[in-house]
Amino acid sequence: MTEIYDVVVIGAGHAGCEAAAAAARLGSHTLLITLDMNKIAQMSCNPAVGGIAKGQIVREIDALGGRMGWITDRTAIQFRILNRSKGPAMWSPRAQSDRMRFMEAWRKELEQEPLLDMWQDTVTKLIIEDDVCRGVQTGMGMTFRASAVILTAGTFLGGLMHVGDLQFAGGRISEPASYGITEQLKELGLRTDRMKTGTPARIDGRTLHPEEMGIQHGDEQDHHAFSFLPDSRSSLPQRPCYVIYTNKACHNVLREALDRSPLYNGQIQSIGPRYCPSIETKIVTFAEKEQHQLFLEPEGADGIEYYINGFSSSLPLDVQLKALREIPELRNVKIFRPGYAIEYDFFDPTQLYHTLESKVIPNLFLAGQVNGTTGYEEAAGQGLMAGINAHMKINGREPLILKRDEAYIGVLIDDLVTKGVDEPYRMFTSRAEYRILLRQDDADMRLTPIAERIGLATPERIDLWKSKKEAIDDLILFARSFSVKPALINEQLEAIGETPLRQGCKLYDLILRPGLNIDTLSKMIPALDKKLSMNGARRDEITEAAEIRIKYAGYIEREEQIAAKIRRLEYVYIPDSIDYTVIKSLSTEARQKLDRIRPGTIGQASRIPGISPHDVSVLLVLCGR
Repeated sequence: MTEIYDVVVIGAGHAGCEAAAAAARLGSHTLLITLDMNKIAQMSCNPAVGGIAKGQIVREIDALGGRMGWITDRTAIQFRILNRSKGPAMWSPRAQSDRMRFMEAWRKELEQEPLLDMWQDTVTKLIIEDDVCRGVQTGMGMTFRASAVILTAGTFLGGLMHVGDLQFAGGRISEPASYGITEQLKELGLRTDRMKTGTPARIDGRTLHPEEMGIQHGDEQDHHAFSFLPDSRSSLPQRPCYVIYTNKACHNVLREALDRSPLYNGQIQSIGPRYCPSIETKIVTFAEKEQHQLFLEPEGADGIEYYINGFSSSLPLDVQLKALREIPELRNVKIFRPGYAIEYDFFDPTQLYHTLESKVIPNLFLAGQVNGTTGYEEAAGQGLMAGINAHMKINGREPLILKRDEAYIGVLIDDLVTKGVDEPYRMFTSRAEYRILLRQDDADMRLTPIAERIGLATPERIDLWKSKKEAIDDLILFARSFSVKPALINEQLEAIGETPLRQGCKLYDLILRPGLNIDTLSKMIPALDKKLSMNGARRDEITEAAEIRIKYAGYIEREEQIAAKIRRLEYVYIPDSIDYTVIKSLSTEARQKLDRIRPGTIGQASRIPGISPHDVSVLLVLCGR
């Protein structure tokens, strides 16, 4: 049987779901192929979304019209803003989700897309005609022809799991691996390698001693959530997480069994994550530490299963259980399933354009862990962009490429296609040079206009964005124009330890004081409180946004000026026909790297590791600038 589609998406993880939903909503007849329709958007690792920089990505996905943020909010059992003690550029939303309800919500979301079909099967081969990707063939003998194909196979390509000396093929526990695509793409010229990642054991909450643990509650339910849409808030009961620590006895059990660990006995040779290490790696790398912090995270609103964040392991089951029971609070613990390491295939992302289309095989897009990244959020961001750009490509429209000063998603993709990966890539705020411009609170201000332009923003979202923008601007204008007299406020300033006014000043100048904020001042100034009340249920959201813009105006303006200077290089295009190997004025390293990566602009070339300012100057001369 043969079916014809505009876009075929391989894999229904976080990248595949966003890609399929975006392509379909933009108007492409789309097919999503998955091994198991009951595991759509499965949270393979911890049941949480967001975190440092990852939370910013989720809010950007939402602002662009993606669905991860909205679904996370609807299925959240705890919500927190991390890094509150630091500046707003570092604030990062994070939510615990009900794992089963998260998958259920995603499936319902996909089922509501009229242009989206689903098929349960494995893809064994891509259809390549005249060097262009034209569809896929499946294990059940189906042929699906398409104008574009998006590969989002996660850890399933050649997936091999390890628990001690036990090895078994699979993309996730109890799910089969996928074969054929890697071998085919390698023959066609895509560079491939192996990576590894891991996950902790899942444990029985009935066997724990939570009364002896530190407790970590979420933030109070307020305006903070991932989605900017008002109907996204969770109605599920909120649950705490728990904090415990490993100890010397636990470490001794682990240390004595290192020769049985695939990570250390040579059984696993692939590249592993630096920023989410296994417990074995922790006790070796930080041998002087006597304890490591662990978080017990509930898997659902009303279940007994817990995830042990911080205890990823590939050790044998008996070692994992013995080590955990050395922790007093886990002395009676029972395991539902052990932690394991998994190896899988990925492809060199420097062979991709910024659209995530392959430079080697036109009309083939890659997104998610197949590009060497780790994390639900990074995968979803790539999937959204791949889905958008696949639709744009086959309809002859301009691609959507986010700049580094526009979005963390832009930083993520630029890092991948420009620098490549030598370990699983994870996003951090430190990777973005324009952090103050890429805050989580203003993702809608940055990206909703783009979503409106490409056709992913609903009328409701556009109206909310416009009204919010008008309210913020109006509040800032009010602060600049409203005069505060000393008699009105001095007594209250002195009561909270603030220096009283000697003469009248603008409200704006009072807000600039480190010890004051708009909410505090609204209790002293009736006119301000009345102004804020006009924003109704969005009062806190608009107040926070206006205050950040006031207090950090100087920093924001400076970063915007720096970004504008650097952005000029992004519009100096390098001819694709240029032969770097014969340009002797370039360093040897520059010739080799430029020839391998083939940057599209001087800006991209300047970010390639090893490209010096002299090399950039040579390229500018060659480009006639």
